[in-house]
Amino acid sequence: MATRRFVVKGRVQGVGFRYFVSQTARSLGVLGEVWNRRDGGVEVIAEHEEPMVLVEFENLLWEGPGYVHAVLGEESTGSFSDFKIGYSR
Repeated sequence: MATRRFVVKGRVQGVGFRYFVSQTARSLGVLGEVWNRRDGGVEVIAEHEEPMVLVEFENLLWEGPGYVHAVLGEESTGSFSDFKIGYSR
């Protein structure tokens, strides 16, 4: 299982971005969680059996509502059974 952590910067809170991420993840079969960050960004932990699906998922993050000016990705760990929208952290 490949797992990646993404931090999305820009105007991404209060515009439906977490819902967009959740719907996009579910359409690709990606498991994980998305939540708002205190710094105004959004953070995502995403996992899938195929690493290339996570590459596609990362590319789609740029198309979300609001204004995305950076998507920072790195390898991560996790074990999820679905994709959920979490609370701010």
